[in-house]
Amino acid sequence: MLRDGITGDWIGTFIGHKGAVWQTRLSSDATLAATGSADFSAKVWDASNGECLYTLQHSHIVRAVAFPPQPQPQLLATGGFEKRFRIFDLSRSSGSGSSSSSPTSPDSLGGSTLNGDNIPHDVPVPSYEIGSGVHGGTIKSIIWGSLNVLVTACDDKKLRWFDVRARSPVAEYDVQGIIGSCELNQLLPSAGGSGSVISVAAGKSVLFFDGLAPGQLLKSVKTPYETASVALHPDQTRFVTGGSGDTWVRVYDYDEEKELDVYKGHHGPIWSVSFSPDGNIYATGSEDGTIKLWKHCNEPYGLWK
Repeated sequence: MLRDGITGDWIGTFIGHKGAVWQTRLSSDATLAATGSADFSAKVWDASNGECLYTLQHSHIVRAVAFPPQPQPQLLATGGFEKRFRIFDLSRSSGSGSSSSSPTSPDSLGGSTLNGDNIPHDVPVPSYEIGSGVHGGTIKSIIWGSLNVLVTACDDKKLRWFDVRARSPVAEYDVQGIIGSCELNQLLPSAGGSGSVISVAAGKSVLFFDGLAPGQLLKSVKTPYETASVALHPDQTRFVTGGSGDTWVRVYDYDEEKELDVYKGHHGPIWSVSFSPDGNIYATGSEDGTIKLWKHCNEPYGLWK
């Protein structure tokens, strides 16, 4: 489902999956949307009209999808219960369906097929696997922060950084708890640094990594409760967490690591938190079936006057 980020108004619904949708992503130019589902597939959609362009079949539940930080070439990374981390080359999917040359050749388990208008269903989508056999659990999140480096968050309590060109890990980090969320936070120019930070919620800790330096930990903050999600404000002064054992949203000071505010309103664990690009609002997604928008500025904004 696509909604307006300021008002929350419904824009459109993507219909086609036959199981729970575990993750959604927009491409860098917002023209494409990708979804990973419990129906053993990932789908790519036209974000403007809701048309399903590609259906990428898998052998198990797809928990994570990610687009690269540029619109071309059209690539999609997927991961999930298969414990396999793959990249699909959508830009090479048209034509006769013959195998593509390295590095984007169909993997040994067979290519996936397109599912869009006027496209033959037997045309394979070239794909290749990154870090074969490395993951010891479900891949829960994929971050594609720079062109050649991707990050996976896995149920084996490891974060891994991969070089696409070498198709192998270049850094690892062990966390102490089950990973609830792993997201890329784009910073405002005034915040300095590399321009992006990866935020991770794992057990009773939240961790922040440099978005461009593989494995470089910036900060680790202990919490007295289990965290399911975390998001960093674009100016790197605040971060917001969502609890897995309670239904509360908490706002922290990033530098002093102190809790500033607690907000109530959800009736289930909060599995996702995200700030708007300008940092004036943030959204929380809960197991209670609702998404809430919270104002994070003093001046009027959107529906908040």
